[in-house]
Amino acid sequence: MGFEVKDTIEIQARETIERVIEQVKVRNIGESEFHQTIEEVLHSLEPVLVKHPEYIKQNILERIVEPERQIMFRVPWVDDNGNIQVNRGFRVQFNSAIGPYKGGLRFHPSVNLSIIKFLGFEQIFKNSLTGLPIGGGKGGSDFNPKGKSDNEIMRFCQSFMTELCRHIGPDVDVPAGDIGVGPREIGYLFGQYKRLRNSYDAGVLTGKGLTYGGSLVRKEATGFGVIYFVDEMLNYYGQSFENKRVVISGSGNVAIYAAEKAMVYGAKVVAMSDSSGYIVDEDGIDLNLIKQIKESERKRIKEYVARKEGSQYFEGQKGIWTVKCDIALPCATQNDINLDDAKILVENGTTVIGEGANMPCTREAVEYFLEKGLLIAPAKAANAGGVATSALEMSQNSMRISWTFEEVDEKLHEIMKNIFKASKEAAEEYGFPGNYVIGANIAGFLKVADAMMSQGII
Repeated sequence: MGFEVKDTIEIQARETIERVIEQVKVRNIGESEFHQTIEEVLHSLEPVLVKHPEYIKQNILERIVEPERQIMFRVPWVDDNGNIQVNRGFRVQFNSAIGPYKGGLRFHPSVNLSIIKFLGFEQIFKNSLTGLPIGGGKGGSDFNPKGKSDNEIMRFCQSFMTELCRHIGPDVDVPAGDIGVGPREIGYLFGQYKRLRNSYDAGVLTGKGLTYGGSLVRKEATGFGVIYFVDEMLNYYGQSFENKRVVISGSGNVAIYAAEKAMVYGAKVVAMSDSSGYIVDEDGIDLNLIKQIKESERKRIKEYVARKEGSQYFEGQKGIWTVKCDIALPCATQNDINLDDAKILVENGTTVIGEGANMPCTREAVEYFLEKGLLIAPAKAANAGGVATSALEMSQNSMRISWTFEEVDEKLHEIMKNIFKASKEAAEEYGFPGNYVIGANIAGFLKVADAMMSQGII
């Protein structure tokens, strides 16, 4: 009889997951990135529903995949030639069960509702994993800051915030930066919020400048956090970064500071990229030169080869995964590594994948890596260092204090250790030892689901 009951619960759990996935696809037609993350997360939760059928009874899955609020708005602004431009703004406030909505703003031509919802859904579990009281949200615009003057970016940010300010606040929704939104954009956004609200709410945005409430380590946090998580994973298996060849896609904050910390731990970073192409330097990437080109000059990565003898540049960013490495760190954007790339990486001897970007590997790629026994540090766990440090910035703002670089870095390191521990223990408890993809999903989900159960049908 016991076996029959267990079988019935397993069938019910599987049917619930498939029904919710299908419902999401029907309600959110054409939103492929959102569908992808829903499938990836929900399929991994089957053993949780079997062990906790109360989540099925309370329709937790149906509720957690539906944003509490999604806002889309017009952003008109005037360019330097006096022409009126119109972009589209988004803010998806996905889940506030454990705290105010928290998640970045992305300014990039690819931004649409599907991408914002995929990022917001991931953010729920990422934020939960940090152990800090922050819910999940995401926002942005299809505005492209590349090639725009500072005045154009200021005018756009002011128009964007004129609408966004109606929906955010230190205890409601706290945006941060993401792709295309750095300290310059955050500064313009904060200035307009302050002007409109007539209030110095330092905690309404994170990633601020150090002169007006920002936190040390915030710029480095996501990249450092990826390495801290991967290092914990390597150490658990008796390995380290020492003398490992590392390939990193991207050359933004995440990629640069992942490279920096990997080098501190003894690795050799041999390749990096941007949206135009990638560079290979067998002597090891000169990170100071990368910072000069990307952070100071805002130029393309191909400038590197003109200044560094012996390095090579290749057009097209996808080819970077043909460069032999022990550890691959996709830190650029979603779906960076597909099944074909995964096969090349495995063939070339790669043993570890550390996801610095959000959902940088397709589901087929992840399944192939797991099948071949690779260690995967999944994005929602490995790149949670950025939002964790954003939450630490919120804490400093609330207390009207500033911690030193060492204090924040130490807190970040401890958070990443705890995230690895939580992911490992959840994977083991639910029958998937060594599978940190499933472990992170389960650990992040449990805290949010229990909070939702406690708060009633809202």
